[in-house]
Amino acid sequence: MMNIVTVCAVTMFFSCRGDISEVQEINRIDKIPNGVAENFRLKYTDSTHLKAVVSGPLYKDFGNQSFPYQEFPEGVYVEYYGDNDQVSTIQADYGIVYSGTDLIDLQGNVVIKTHDGKILRAPQLYWDQTNDWIFTEERFTFESDEYDIEGVGIDFNKEYTQLRFRQGKGDAVIEE
Repeated sequence: MMNIVTVCAVTMFFSCRGDISEVQEINRIDKIPNGVAENFRLKYTDSTHLKAVVSGPLYKDFGNQSFPYQEFPEGVYVEYYGDNDQVSTIQADYGIVYSGTDLIDLQGNVVIKTHDGKILRAPQLYWDQTNDWIFTEERFTFESDEYDIEGVGIDFNKEYTQLRFRQGKGDAVIEE
């Protein structure tokens, strides 16, 4: 009888050994979000003034991480309000906001449309909220009254008054 118990115990030990890492991965608490919202619409205000409306099909808040972030795994649409309540929009197939660094990473069919008609398209775009600086190293197209440019790599400030292109071609209106 003792031999049967020993054989069963040894068999159970060896049969579970390969799966322990999978069990540990499933039970990792850092993969569980603080909150989840479906078909959401979040409004951001500052001193009772509406600054932005963020919406999409799915929002996950991972504020419980050692490096906290918010994720928009099924896409995101943002209306942001400038001076005089002028509305500009951003849309992307995926978005993630890193709270600790104030960096936003937008991916997949990223389109920014400003209130005054500027349009930027890229497969990925980063927005440094601390410095109000937007950039990508990916292929882009940028259209406005002054520019009609396509290339690889662009960075600019939020007001589009300081533009830098790394590899670009197109038309630009230059004032003397």
